[in-house]
Amino acid sequence: MTTVRIPPTLRGETGGQRQVDASGATVGAVLNDLAAKYPGLAGQIFEDGEVAPFVNVYLEGEDVRTLQGLDTPVTETATVILLPAMAGGR
Repeated sequence: MTTVRIPPTLRGETGGQRQVDASGATVGAVLNDLAAKYPGLAGQIFEDGEVAPFVNVYLEGEDVRTLQGLDTPVTETATVILLPAMAGGR
């Protein structure tokens, strides 16, 4: 299974877990499996069937938007990181 790291702002949806396992051959499949296991995450990470614009998804440290997006292949030993975009400040 692929390891998915959960940021502090989304851990309430995973019972406080910092990382969880999800399966799938692509980033999209992994995220869909994650959303099926933790339904509260679906609305947090998806918008209109795509990754929400305020959520960054990294595969082994690389932004999947610069790869093949949700179609990016993953291995069972891969790590996917969810990272909400930050805005604001002075």
